[in-house]
Amino acid sequence: MSHPNVSRREFLKRNSLTGLSAILTPSLLTNTPALTSGTTKAPVQSGSFSLAEPPALLGGKPIRTAEWPVWPIWKPEQDEKQLLDVIRGGIWSRASVVSEFEAKWAATLGVKRSLAVVNGTNAIMAALAQLDIRGGDEVLVPPYTFIGTVAPVLATGAMPVFVDVDPETFQIDPARIEAKITPRTKAIIPVHILGLPANMPQILAIAKKHNLVVIEDACQAHLAEISHQKVGTFGHAGCFSFQNSKNLAIGEGGAIVSNDDAFMDRCFSYHNYGNPYGMVSGVIGAGTLIQGTKLRLTEYQAAIGLAQLKRLDAETTTRNTNATYLKAKISSIPGIVPYKLYDSVTRAAFHLFPFRYKKESFKGLSRDVFLKALTAEGIPCSKGYATLNNMPYLNDAFQSKNFQKMYPKGMLNFNSYVERNQCPQNDRLCNEEAVWFTQNMLLGSQSDMDDIARAIEKIYTYADKLLSQK
Repeated sequence: MSHPNVSRREFLKRNSLTGLSAILTPSLLTNTPALTSGTTKAPVQSGSFSLAEPPALLGGKPIRTAEWPVWPIWKPEQDEKQLLDVIRGGIWSRASVVSEFEAKWAATLGVKRSLAVVNGTNAIMAALAQLDIRGGDEVLVPPYTFIGTVAPVLATGAMPVFVDVDPETFQIDPARIEAKITPRTKAIIPVHILGLPANMPQILAIAKKHNLVVIEDACQAHLAEISHQKVGTFGHAGCFSFQNSKNLAIGEGGAIVSNDDAFMDRCFSYHNYGNPYGMVSGVIGAGTLIQGTKLRLTEYQAAIGLAQLKRLDAETTTRNTNATYLKAKISSIPGIVPYKLYDSVTRAAFHLFPFRYKKESFKGLSRDVFLKALTAEGIPCSKGYATLNNMPYLNDAFQSKNFQKMYPKGMLNFNSYVERNQCPQNDRLCNEEAVWFTQNMLLGSQSDMDDIARAIEKIYTYADKLLSQK
């Protein structure tokens, strides 16, 4: 099965230090430092936009030649002291600095407990395991997400069941959830994808009605809020990622948060081989209590996280301000349909800025050529996710010995599974409509947002001329 879409993870592998999108122009990759003092070059003013100037893809002058803000940001004068103290101190495995980061992350979210782990994927895996999700269970997930949401479900032996999305918000559609609930259903994983909050009030009501566990995948949604409450704090557990592209970047890392002490004690034990809660790294002979694994964060990772955390709130405000401005600028362009936030959302994270592209308004210009033309204008962009509900990794799991023993044969027929898990709204987003800008772009100036809007307007104006491009 071929999936021509460039996945977000493939992009990150190619360009993890800048956090830009999958189809960057070579000029934007030149002389970009891995770490920056936080200053960015002043935008190159393109002058007044003239419709007489053809698109860059057709030989015209690009709207923009300036670099975008690089990511992650590192300010040596204020960021390095604690990191250097840790490195020079020689205590690098989990100790007091990790505990400090956990306490500050919990306080930032307004939640009782936080546990730092190696990544967001394993945060979800640990939460599922300690909420007793096992083989034979079903877990409801949205299809518009990264594989890191679904892989932990399969790793526990549970069966992912895909619930289609609301294309206006890009989130799991609560109106479609109850139709997917069976006697095997034990949990829902709402994903605040792109940093836009899911409809938690409706999801929680459904979960309560059917006695389901709720694990929030907030890996892209740092400091996003619903009714002034941080996402990740609504369900039984919330899971975050601190991977290099994330709004709080450590390189790799993740966290589980919850107000349930007993659950968090179990998670701590699980992340430390199953040894008793509170046992420090390296202690032996105390006796292992539960089945566990090793997911501990290092001291120097926590020091980087503490430095990044100091700027997160201000950066989130900047992203929101620029996203609101950009949305207003491009909403009037025919065929451009920006994201919609639910009424209860009081703050988004904007790990990505998404909109839907309607080619009918662009003379039938394909999304691929639209993206190519936008990139040529100096505006990095991506088509985003491929369809996750019909990929071969699912059949690979179904053919494993464990799944063969845990499920009846009819549930493991891949063709039947794909038929049962069709998500046409998600198909349209992935294959035809979705366009992304990455979060670092929203850390720019208002004139940077103007460049984006002008580039889209330019492509709209010359759409008929661009039809000849492949």
